[in-house]
Amino acid sequence: QVQLVESGGGSVQPGGSLRLSCTASGGLVRIYNMAWYRQVLGEQRNLVARITSGGTPEYAGFPPGHFIISIDNAKNTVYLQMNNLEPEDTGVYFCNSELQQRKYGGLQRANVWGPGTQVTVSS
Repeated sequence: QVQLVESGGGSVQPGGSLRLSCTASGGLVRIYNMAWYRQVLGEQRNLVARITSGGTPEYAGFPPGHFIISIDNAKNTVYLQMNNLEPEDTGVYFCNSELQQRKYGGLQRANVWGPGTQVTVSS
């Protein structure tokens, strides 16, 4: 079964940048799209950005260049470049993918989540 593993989270001062990575592995056949969601403590998980395997991005209303999503199909990896970070960007960032995987001797379409990575923006 496919697993998603995120990396790149951490603490940064306001105005700083971080780059998150998420790699899919384990029985992967194809990726339809990959996305990043953000969850603030006590609130629901909200879409930050999504990208198709063909590289078409979709952003959830952030200023241009604040978040930049990209995908490396050869590495089954999606990236989220985060620029000019603000305290409001603090939260747990989750990777998500709609994909096709090998399971029970066949192929299965699945929606998979990573465990999340913490991003903290504070001075």
